[in-house]
Amino acid sequence: MAKHQSSPQSASSQGANSQDANHTLEPFFVLHKAQPQATVVEKVSKSRKGRKKRIESSPKSPEKSKRTTSDEQPSNTLYEQWRFKAFNEIWSLIQSSIEGVLRDINLKLFNEVLQWIEDSFSEIKSNVKLSSSEILQPYPLLADTLCRKIPTAFVLTKNAEFVDDIQTFCDLGSHLKANRCHVANMSALDFSLKFGIGGSVRSLLRQLHSEPLDGKIADMLTLAKWYCEEENNDKPIVVMIDDMECCNADVLGNFITMLSEWVMKIPIFFIMGVATTIEAPKNMLPSDALQHLNPCKLTLGTPSDRMNSLVESVLVEVCYCFSLGHEVSVFLRNYFLRHDGTITSFISALKLACSKHFSLESVSFLGLYMLDQDSEERWSEKFVYLPESMKRCVLNLHSCKSEKNLQGGVGSIVQQLSDLKASQRFWSSVVLCLFEVARYSKMQFLDIFCEATDPKMYCMNGSENSLKKHFRCGDKNSTARSSSGVGSITRVIHTIREMPVAALSNLLDKWNNHTEEMTEINEEVKKLQSVLASVDEGKVYEENLHNIRNRKSVSFISGKGNSANEKVAMLLDAMIRKYMKPLECMTLHEIICFRDVDVLQSGLIGDPRKTIQLDLLKCHSYLSCSCCSSDAKNLSPSMHDTSIMYKLAQEFGDVINLYEWYQSFKTVLTSSSQTSRKKGRPSPASKKAKPLPPSETEALIQARFCGAVTELQISGLLRMPTKRRPNFIQRIAFGL
Repeated sequence: MAKHQSSPQSASSQGANSQDANHTLEPFFVLHKAQPQATVVEKVSKSRKGRKKRIESSPKSPEKSKRTTSDEQPSNTLYEQWRFKAFNEIWSLIQSSIEGVLRDINLKLFNEVLQWIEDSFSEIKSNVKLSSSEILQPYPLLADTLCRKIPTAFVLTKNAEFVDDIQTFCDLGSHLKANRCHVANMSALDFSLKFGIGGSVRSLLRQLHSEPLDGKIADMLTLAKWYCEEENNDKPIVVMIDDMECCNADVLGNFITMLSEWVMKIPIFFIMGVATTIEAPKNMLPSDALQHLNPCKLTLGTPSDRMNSLVESVLVEVCYCFSLGHEVSVFLRNYFLRHDGTITSFISALKLACSKHFSLESVSFLGLYMLDQDSEERWSEKFVYLPESMKRCVLNLHSCKSEKNLQGGVGSIVQQLSDLKASQRFWSSVVLCLFEVARYSKMQFLDIFCEATDPKMYCMNGSENSLKKHFRCGDKNSTARSSSGVGSITRVIHTIREMPVAALSNLLDKWNNHTEEMTEINEEVKKLQSVLASVDEGKVYEENLHNIRNRKSVSFISGKGNSANEKVAMLLDAMIRKYMKPLECMTLHEIICFRDVDVLQSGLIGDPRKTIQLDLLKCHSYLSCSCCSSDAKNLSPSMHDTSIMYKLAQEFGDVINLYEWYQSFKTVLTSSSQTSRKKGRPSPASKKAKPLPPSETEALIQARFCGAVTELQISGLLRMPTKRRPNFIQRIAFGL
C-alpha cells in the first residue's frame, strides 16, 4: 500500500508539470481520438428514454453461433493457405524456368569469354615465367609495349537500361569462378571522382582478399603478395565492369595505366560492358589508357531475343497452371516496350499478375493440380472436402453460367477441368509451331502470343467464312498488326508459302516434335516430310519469288495449289482452326487465367496521390469507428486530424486562407464539448463565452493543426506559404 501513496509535493509537482505540458509543443499526431465517455453515456440514455418497451427476441443458441464462426473463419484461412501454397509452387516453377532460359541464352557468351581468357592466359604464361621475388619487385619489367597491353573484352549489351546486365555479369562471374578464375565485380561507383584511384584499388583488393584489409595499404604490392600465395597463383584475375560508360573516364584511365605496369607479373583481364556502340571506349577513355588495352569484341543477346525465349518457355510451355488473358498480354507487351525492353521489368510485372490472380480468385488453388499427371484424381479428392459454398463459387464463375453440363455435380466439373487442361496443351502445341515459323522470319513471339490469346479471333459458334476473312485480310481489331494492317498469324502463313525447301524440311522436323500429342496432325506432318524427302536436293520450284508473292492468298484456305509450301500452309491453317482455341473461350478458365488488367495497371503504375486523397476522404472505412459518421460531408472531432483538415480544404479553391482554415478546424474539435453542455432549457449563462476544456487548449489545437498541415505537405497535397503571401497555402492536387 505504501507504494500507492503520494506526497503533497509530488501531487503539486504533477499539477505543475501538467500545466506546463499544455503549453509545450512537441511533434505528434492523433490517429483516432474517441468521443468523451460522458457524451456516449448521454446519447445512450437519451435513446433509452425515447425508446418504447419491446419484447426481445430469443437469443441465438450459443452452440450454433460458435459452430458457424468456427466453420467460416478456419475455412477462409485454409483457402488462403491453399492459394498461397499454389502461388509459391507455381511461381517457383516459372522462376526456375526463367533462370534456365536466361542461363542457356548467356551460356554461349560465357563459354566464349572463358575460352578467350584461357587462350590469353596460356599465351602470357608461355612468354613470361617469373618467380615470386621477381613478381614482388616494385618496378615494372622491361618489355615491349605489346606485352604490356591488358587483354580486354568489350561486351556489347545493347540495353538502354543496365538493370538486366547486372544479373548477367553476376552469372558470368559465377561461371568464371567455377572454372578457376579470380573474379572482381566492379561497378561505376568504384570509379568515381570522389574516391579516385585509391578507392578503385581498395575495392579490387576487398573482393579478392578473403580477409579484411584492416591495417593494410591498398596498393599493387599488396595485390602482388596475395597473388604469390600458393592457393592464388597460376590463376587469371578477371576484373568485370558492368557499365563502363557510367564510370569516370579519368579515374578508369589511371586505373588501366597502373595495372598495365603489372600485367606481366600479374595476369589481369578486363571485361567491360558497353551499352551503346563499340566505339564508345574510344570516345570516352584517354589515348594513353587506350594504348594499354588489347581489345576483343563480344556481343550479348538482344532484349528481343531474350523476350522471345521467355515467351516460348514461360507463357506457352508452362501455361497449364497459370496463363494471361488477352488484355493483360497486350498490356504487358506495351509495358515491356515502354521500359526500353527491360526483361527485369517484364518479370516483375508477370510476378505481380500471378500474385494478384491467386489473391483475388477464390478457387485459383485448383490450378495447381494442372501439373499432375493424375489431375482428375486430385480434383475429385479435393472436391470431396470442399463445402457447398466453395462449390457454388466454382459454378458461379462467369464462364459457367451458360454451361449446362456442369449441373451434374463434381464429376462434370472435374471433366471440364480435364478438357481445359487438354485444350491448353493443344493450344500450346499450335503456338509453338507458329513460333518456329516466326523464328525463321525474325518476328516477335510476343505479338503472336497476344493475337493467339484474342478471343475475338476465335468464335465458338462462328462460321468458317469469318475465319477465312480473318486470315486473308487480317483482323481490324487485332492488337499485333504490321504496318500493312495484316495480323501476325497471317504473316506467319504467308511466310510458309515463301520458304525454300531446306527451311521447310527443318520446319516440319520441329513440328513433328511439337505435335506428338495431336495424332491426326502428327500423321499429316509425317506425310509432308515424306513428300519433301522425295524432292531432289537442290531442286527449286518452278514458281519464282515474283510469282509466289503475286499468288492469290486464298489458295491455301480453299485447298487450291499443289506445291509443298501450299500443303504446309493448309496444314497450319487446319491446326489453327481446330486446336488453337483461346483460353478465355473455355469453361472454368478463370481458375488459371488472369484477366483483370486494371488491377495489374494500378499495381505497376499506380496513382499514389489519388490513393492518398481517397484514404483521407474515406477514413471511416479504414478505421471502422462507430462514433465517426460514414457520410463524407459530416465531420467528427474523433476523426484523424489530417482527414479533418483535408475535408475542410475542399471548401476552398486553389488558395487556402490559413486563419479561416484554423478557425474551421478549431470549431470541429470544440463542437462536441459545446453540444454536450447544452441542456433542454436555455440559460442566460450559456450565452457567455466559456473557457475551453483542459484537453482542448489553444496550444494543443495549434500543435495538432501544424502537424496535420505538415502531413499534407509531405503527402504532396499542399505547398507551404511563401514570403510574398505568408497567410495563404496553395493546393496542389485537385479532383480524383
